[in-house]
Amino acid sequence: MTTTVRPPVSSAVPAPALAPTRAALQHELAVVRARGGRVAFVPTMGALHEGHASLVRVARDHVGADGAVVVSIFVNPLQFGEGEDLDRYPRTLDADLALCGAEGVDVVFAPAVDEVYPGGDPQVSVEPGPLATVLEGASRPGHFRGVLTVVAKLFGLVQPDVAVFGQKDYQQLALVRRMAADLCLPVEVVGAETVREADGLALSSRNRYLDTEQRRLAVVLSRALTAARDHASYGVDAARQAAATVLAEAPQVEVDYLVVTEADLADVDPARTDAREGRVLVAARLGATRLIDNLPLELRVPGAPSFPA
Repeated sequence: MTTTVRPPVSSAVPAPALAPTRAALQHELAVVRARGGRVAFVPTMGALHEGHASLVRVARDHVGADGAVVVSIFVNPLQFGEGEDLDRYPRTLDADLALCGAEGVDVVFAPAVDEVYPGGDPQVSVEPGPLATVLEGASRPGHFRGVLTVVAKLFGLVQPDVAVFGQKDYQQLALVRRMAADLCLPVEVVGAETVREADGLALSSRNRYLDTEQRRLAVVLSRALTAARDHASYGVDAARQAAATVLAEAPQVEVDYLVVTEADLADVDPARTDAREGRVLVAARLGATRLIDNLPLELRVPGAPSFPA
């Protein structure tokens, strides 16, 4: 008989079922599916914050009170490169479970590495294609192979109807959507809006690495993106230059990339004259911490009418 671990929580906070193994996960999924309704899935690496809570709320909105929300907490070693922060990535399971309970999560899947990869590194992995070689992929070779491989495994284990990912990791969202489409995976991939601090900094588990001065400087990323969005009506070059000017105000911030792209992350097509949504993306380092952010913006020829809101 499969035993499900339920974490100790106060009587005021409902406890999600904690499944540390595949067998426990399947047991809990059988329970929730017997109730009927759809299953929504939110994959995370833990160190949960309000941004993750917002993903859970979006997941709940998609399946309703009769459905179930499953959250995974797993720091996936395949997506970390040499010299990255795998060993120091924050692990805060007790706090994560409390947040999941407060948000009404039904099941938390929190496996050990050998539960996800019982034979060590998998011999078969997901080839992410050309989109994985640019932006984050150029800076972190192999990162998206690791991401898509674990997401595919988690989709197979949970078999969700809906999976929710944050738009802050916009390239990841685009690649998961492409994988689901190309491999005919029966899951709806939903992108949820980025949640920000009051000063505009995008919420991230890695923000806790920043010291006081780095945290003060980090807001320059969102300010740069906003400047790009506000200058987009003057063209792509003007948008990019506006962002670059803001970033130059903080030379301590080491910019990895700053780009304006089509919504699908392709290079902007200069031959197109129609108004459409694009994306401005930035990645930068503050000391040893690497942060990413992005915003939608309008791509159009200067002077052309805007597309409908």
